[in-house]
Amino acid sequence: MKITKVSYERFDIKLATPYTIAYETVSKSVNFILKLESEGLIVGYGCAAPDEVVTGETAEQVEQAIQNTIVPLLKGRNPFAYIKIIEELKQLLKDYSSTLAMVDMALYDLISRKADVPLYQFLGGFRSSIPTSITIGILSSKETIEQAREFVRQGFFILKIKGGLQLEEDIEKMKLLREKFPELVLRFDGNQGYSVAESIAFVNATDEVGIEIFEQPTKIGKEENLGEVTKNVGLPVMADESIKTLADAFRLAQHQRIDMVNIKIMKVGGIVEGLHVNSVAKSANLEAMVGCIDECSLGISAGLHFALSRPNIQFADLDGHLDMLNDPFTGLFHLKKGILYPSDSPGLGNVNL
Repeated sequence: MKITKVSYERFDIKLATPYTIAYETVSKSVNFILKLESEGLIVGYGCAAPDEVVTGETAEQVEQAIQNTIVPLLKGRNPFAYIKIIEELKQLLKDYSSTLAMVDMALYDLISRKADVPLYQFLGGFRSSIPTSITIGILSSKETIEQAREFVRQGFFILKIKGGLQLEEDIEKMKLLREKFPELVLRFDGNQGYSVAESIAFVNATDEVGIEIFEQPTKIGKEENLGEVTKNVGLPVMADESIKTLADAFRLAQHQRIDMVNIKIMKVGGIVEGLHVNSVAKSANLEAMVGCIDECSLGISAGLHFALSRPNIQFADLDGHLDMLNDPFTGLFHLKKGILYPSDSPGLGNVNL
């Protein structure tokens, strides 16, 4: 089996509702779709969602990498040698994590289609569905409650609330959410907005709320601060922005600075690398979540299949596609009452691009 043609498309995707997190407001996303054609008319697809803050790439850099490096390197190659291909690309595109994820995803899609099985089964097939949270950005307390009510109406039962700008307002929101929605599972993402003291104060003040996960409360680059929070609160502390590489995961686990890891395919460079990060988490007895950034349904599908393949991945935050106005993909998976189900079709699902 050989890759006979490599092509791509760029999609500039607007979000229906811009959202605010502790360090920026987001209103749009650029996604690149890589298409790998092979002998026998089998086609694989991959997605890159460059984000200068999260992945360290601009859209222009990704496009140049596709044209100058990826197309010439992949044409004529055997996709089943995907580890060798990815390792070669790592040397050429070391800091291009979503670009690497795109190629990784397309190769996995291609070979699992050749094997005629859904990707999650090709990867191990531990489970066949997983609940996902849905995220509320930084809004006023009134708007947060209104948004939560709408999500509950849609069938979601896990909410992730963004904060990190105003400690007292964050505390008030979480208490109000618990009062209004006693049955909901609530998670909180500080997006690096808190100091150690503020993080501890937040957890102490919301103790009766019953928050499930406390995500990335402190800034990256000062891992000892994240460790201080973890040691001084009873709530599971999860690293997100602090984990961009396998070395990051190992270092945080080795020094016992976290309780959980958030593995994002776009951030770590693909499923191959995500599996390595997950193995570190498993060896350190850390719980794992598969998350996402602003990526279309193809990227979300890859995250879903990855999450379904491993027993210790019990959490998902795969909602990045839901607010996209012109998502180029539909029907790759099913979302019903807050639970994600993969397609029974081979690879990442039937692509209608």
